[in-house]
Amino acid sequence: MSTLVFDYDEEAERYDALRGGEPRAAAAADAVLGLLPDGTRTLLDVACGTGTVTRRLLAAGLDVTGADAAYGMLSRAAARVPGRVVLADARRLPFPDAAFDAVTAIWLLHLLDDAEQVVAEAARVLRPGGVLVTTVDKAASHDVGSDIDAVMAPRPRRAARDRVDLVASYAGRYALLPAGRAVFCGRGQGRTPRQAAADVRRGWYTLLAPGAPLTEELASRLEQLPDQQVPRAEPQFKLRAFQKPRHPL
Repeated sequence: MSTLVFDYDEEAERYDALRGGEPRAAAAADAVLGLLPDGTRTLLDVACGTGTVTRRLLAAGLDVTGADAAYGMLSRAAARVPGRVVLADARRLPFPDAAFDAVTAIWLLHLLDDAEQVVAEAARVLRPGGVLVTTVDKAASHDVGSDIDAVMAPRPRRAARDRVDLVASYAGRYALLPAGRAVFCGRGQGRTPRQAAADVRRGWYTLLAPGAPLTEELASRLEQLPDQQVPRAEPQFKLRAFQKPRHPL
């Protein structure tokens, strides 16, 4: 079993402030809703985090359940959608087969070495005709061609776990068929050089150890960029939908 590459219990308190908060959540929820088939009623939002997207899906009239493995994140979601969240790992869901019309996994697969297991569990709990909607290529979405990206280009990178071709191959193994795509703006997530330097130093880039020579070199270069407090372009996140056939293939 793999583990998350970041401590989201520790991160929960500042998560919304650092990730675009409500504007980003609104953009994500609208994009997800556009990919759901007519007649969708029940939805499982895995890795629901602080519940900002979950709340909007519920407000759209869906019967929503949120699940997250990080207690710190889930406690915030519980305040937003009382009675609708469970502490659960997306790779071992505590729900019976064919329990939901839709499953969403937003900003999750990139965190896991065994992302395929999330897709397998989603396929299991989906009813025939239901859809999995997930983000793909998250890290690449943050590379907007800015001067910050140019400075950070030499950093070591993990292999992307949520590359779109990989996710599509996982879906295919569990008989989920491509069913749509969408793009939405990561509102409020345009990075400033000052923020980027702080993120580098606090260990946000998991292969850059705090205090290491390369870490300090990159942070110093970021601090020398012009317009230190001016946000660069916002990322454009990608969604893919995969549908469980109504009849066995």
